[in-house]
Amino acid sequence: MFWLSVVFAGLAALLHVLFFVMESIRWRHPRVWKTFGIQDQATADTLWPMAYNQGFYNLFLAIGAAVGLVLLLTGNAAAGRTLTLFCLASMFGAGLVLSSTGPGYRRGALIQGTPPLIGIILMWLSTGPG
Repeated sequence: MFWLSVVFAGLAALLHVLFFVMESIRWRHPRVWKTFGIQDQATADTLWPMAYNQGFYNLFLAIGAAVGLVLLLTGNAAAGRTLTLFCLASMFGAGLVLSSTGPGYRRGALIQGTPPLIGIILMWLSTGPG
């Protein structure tokens, strides 16, 4: 179960890197902003500073989870487990907030929040390092 928790934590981190790429690097591409329900280039341009900032939040959470996993797997299990769980809980919490903004965001919230939640549950149940 420990290794499965590591897989889900890693998946959550990778998803948040993908969100960073979409929001902070590729935001001005119509295919990307349409994914977020934006209807036109003018609106996408107006929202770009917010998306750019939000993307970096996602990147920082991903980096935190990745550093936590590295610590967990290289001998500093207590610190690694704590950091990983904190980042996963933050990712899950952000998914809850997203789901509260309206029915149109529930699919995105599930994508954002499910892997970290599974990672949290599995890590708490795990008897692996830490």
